[in-house]
Amino acid sequence: MNLKILLLPGDGIGAEVTAAAVVVLKSVAKKFGHTLDLTEALLGGCAIHKTGTPFPDETKKLAEAADATLMGAVGLPEFDNAPPSQRPEAGLLALRSVLDVFANLRPVRTWPSLVESSPLKNHVVEGTDMLIVRELTGGLYYGTPRGIDADGKAARNTMSYTRAQIERVAKRAFELARHRRKHVTSVDKSNVLEVSQFWRSVVVEVAKGYPDIQLTHMLVDNAAMQMVLRPTSFDVMLTENTFGDILSDVGGILAGSIGMLPSASLGESKGLYEPVHGSAPDIAGQNKANPLGAIGSVAAMLEYTFGLVKEAAAVNAAIGKVLDSGKVTADLRPKGKPSTTIEVGEAVAASL
Repeated sequence: MNLKILLLPGDGIGAEVTAAAVVVLKSVAKKFGHTLDLTEALLGGCAIHKTGTPFPDETKKLAEAADATLMGAVGLPEFDNAPPSQRPEAGLLALRSVLDVFANLRPVRTWPSLVESSPLKNHVVEGTDMLIVRELTGGLYYGTPRGIDADGKAARNTMSYTRAQIERVAKRAFELARHRRKHVTSVDKSNVLEVSQFWRSVVVEVAKGYPDIQLTHMLVDNAAMQMVLRPTSFDVMLTENTFGDILSDVGGILAGSIGMLPSASLGESKGLYEPVHGSAPDIAGQNKANPLGAIGSVAAMLEYTFGLVKEAAAVNAAIGKVLDSGKVTADLRPKGKPSTTIEVGEAVAASL
């Protein structure tokens, strides 16, 4: 198979973890007889520096033409006080909207060799294997009206969802649960928010088409607490955009490091893949960022966009072998000398 992939390394450590992920991707292609059609483009702060916009037209064209997009990270401190439309993150939001990738999948797994890396007690995190399905193109991040009043006396954002938006992401969550442990926990704030009340009612309707799947509802504040107290009780967690953004970062506690978390953003035909972590400018350029979230995102891309299940399983198995070997970056607290970003990538490629 020819894999047509757009690379968007982005800002900070994005370039480093993407480079390590590409090492693994090339190893997969060689081992399994695929060809790679790789193109690189600008997104985020680096795009603003070179083109004046976080999402250049050329990047848009390349993303629409590619089968899948692999991204590093976006965000730079120098833009922290810029208007929302002129921040690096605006490029990511625009990319998600253009590709219409409405379902963000964030697997949270506690690898046996990383149980000690979590700040939680071993018996709490052992066996954690959950999948957060986050709606990605609606809610507060996209709703209108939004903005800060010219007089500086008030600001507003709008949480808004249509029935169609909720239905399609809910169906994706139930379908994924069918291949796991057949349990969906829908997270909302229906005791306060009308949008959440609507969300819950639509999810209940969708669930009627999946009688083999158990559905549980949970308020978002309780969900955050239960993720820390009883993470193994979750199978598939379904939630809206803002709640999913926050809860998936809690998953970093369970995995031992946020650098371990991959993600897949899926639409009807396109896929956008990226590690959950940010651009971490404080360690950028030092070759010590954890690339395993980016490499796990490659595995997800192979599975969800290209249907290469065997190849995806091989990448995940190779990640497990490297973790067992202790050849990991400093965030995972290795017993010996920490490995560099590229060394970890090369180790995963070698384990294939």
